[in-house]
Amino acid sequence: MESINRVSKRYALLLGFSGWFVLFSFLLRIVFLFWQLSEIDITVFNLFKILSFGLLFDIGVLSFLFVISTLYILLVPKKYIGSIVDKIFIYFGFLVTLLIFVFTFFAEITFWEEFKCRFNFVAVDYLIYTFEVVQNIHESYPLYILIPSMLIITGIIYFYFAKNDFFNKTFTTKISFKNRIIPFLFSVALMLFYVFFISNSNADWSKNRYNNEISKAGIYSFFAELRNNKLDFKTFYNSISDELAFQLVRNNLKEENARFLANDFSIKRKIKDSLDSDLKPNVVFILMESMSASFMTEFGNERKITPFLDSIANKSLFFKNLQATGNRTVRGMEAVTLSIPPTPGQSIVKRPNNSNLYTISNVFKSKNYQCNFFYGGDGYFDNMNAFYGGNGFDIYDRGRGSVLSDKIKTTRHNIDDNEVTFENAWGICDEDIYNKMIKVADEYHQKKKPFLNFVMTTSNHRPYTYPENKIDIPSGTGRDGAVKYSDFALQQMLKKVKNKPWFKNTIFVFVADHCASSAGKDEIDVENYHIPAIIYGQNLIPPQKVTKLCSQIDVFPTLFGQLHWTYTSNFFGTDVLSKNYQERALIGTYLKLALQKDKVITILSNKKTNTSYNWYKESNKLKVAPNNKTELNETISWYQTADYLYLNNKLN
Repeated sequence: MESINRVSKRYALLLGFSGWFVLFSFLLRIVFLFWQLSEIDITVFNLFKILSFGLLFDIGVLSFLFVISTLYILLVPKKYIGSIVDKIFIYFGFLVTLLIFVFTFFAEITFWEEFKCRFNFVAVDYLIYTFEVVQNIHESYPLYILIPSMLIITGIIYFYFAKNDFFNKTFTTKISFKNRIIPFLFSVALMLFYVFFISNSNADWSKNRYNNEISKAGIYSFFAELRNNKLDFKTFYNSISDELAFQLVRNNLKEENARFLANDFSIKRKIKDSLDSDLKPNVVFILMESMSASFMTEFGNERKITPFLDSIANKSLFFKNLQATGNRTVRGMEAVTLSIPPTPGQSIVKRPNNSNLYTISNVFKSKNYQCNFFYGGDGYFDNMNAFYGGNGFDIYDRGRGSVLSDKIKTTRHNIDDNEVTFENAWGICDEDIYNKMIKVADEYHQKKKPFLNFVMTTSNHRPYTYPENKIDIPSGTGRDGAVKYSDFALQQMLKKVKNKPWFKNTIFVFVADHCASSAGKDEIDVENYHIPAIIYGQNLIPPQKVTKLCSQIDVFPTLFGQLHWTYTSNFFGTDVLSKNYQERALIGTYLKLALQKDKVITILSNKKTNTSYNWYKESNKLKVAPNNKTELNETISWYQTADYLYLNNKLN
């Protein structure tokens, strides 16, 4: 008994720290519960499961800390216990670990505010792009309050442990090597149990997404996502034979004017328009940051924050029922550029072997177009420069010293300081990037070369800052202001180009990359994938409102159809206005992949499970429906074939 008492004293600080962590993690869970109280499924049993799973994952976090701490205690010779060196290591390790954990709790709150979930692959990405993230935090949150608060909390906790003799017990209790080996081996066994048997997806026990997210632990989720950055479709999802998958997809892609170019596992086909036009208008494509359909008056918003988009919608080919494929910018880029469903795990924009693919640039370059990509920040972020530079676009961005790989044969142009009037963490304001785009358009018009100018905007992003005195909402006060400024900048851009000699021969395409938020209590919040898409060309594109259900992947194939182009397609998207078009939308999260057909949603999970739902648009609710094998196989076919083509280098 005395031996056990002595051992517990040597480990007093570790055990006390563990108790503090579990307590704070429990309190954070309670905060999230009250935060989403109106949307979680709260019963006594569900509350018990949330807290039980939460404790399970909290112990998982501690298991890794146990291994490091018990290893140190194991290796310190008995005679050096309590020495100056021992005290320095323990004091330093305790304070650094404590500060990291306190910071993590604060970070989880801000992350939840933005994404309504625990740390996920977005947090992993943000760790890589430190400049933008640190700047964004600095501009979005009151650091003069947050940093002192973290230091004060850390100081109070340290004072508690010091006053209650935790350090003294740790330094004055000398135990033998034999009594230290058992805690170490137990810690290793516990850690290995979590490594091999406990997955972050074990927390997905409820149909209510918020119940699942609150059950998790932020640190555990972060490292789980770091580990699972890439997912093999057939390993993690229900699959069918490749023969059946391609047969089903090819049936969906059949058109009267399309001829498949191979009989193997391929979707490459020749689209032959009966008019076979040689029309070559310039195309200005704007991928609008976080521009949800719900911001527009056209879709019921009464705050009048998109007056320009609402005004031009009636003069354009306006998609009223178009869904984004994902909830991140790289997913939107992937969808419009490659015309492909979201592959599981990371977007192709950020994956290896993503150069020399068959993209929209191949179609434009076959018509002798110049293709340019514009981004107001550093295109190193989210691997944008590597992707677009490796797929036929010249790059225009802010640079900040990052360089393109020698393997990428493209031209990169820096946006100079004298071309910038306003800049925040994510890049220059939308007006500035449009001015740069206009300048480049002038250059290629003078060269008599048609151009595709692809612009990625940044202003509609936290910290929601933009030039002052442009609109009637002060900069930095919230999302509405950022939306209204983004709309204003589009209007100013169109005013400027209307006087350009190339305007009458130019088509403008406005599409959102994703919604401002995709979070909801269901596995996939369908309404939060609804985005606007507008194709405007004075005397070039007949105005029309398209109510068919469609996807981001259909935008460029529809434009090519409007231009009556004959071209080669390796795209999953099709012309929405074709009489053979079959209504559907492909939407996903990092792990969930779904097919929407009218009001039926079929969702594939990375745990080799699938669920069918009926979607009630009025209430934006999903209700479980009987599984339909035909619809399940069709859902699988879209994602399995996309994954197959990428992995087998057949997207070129």
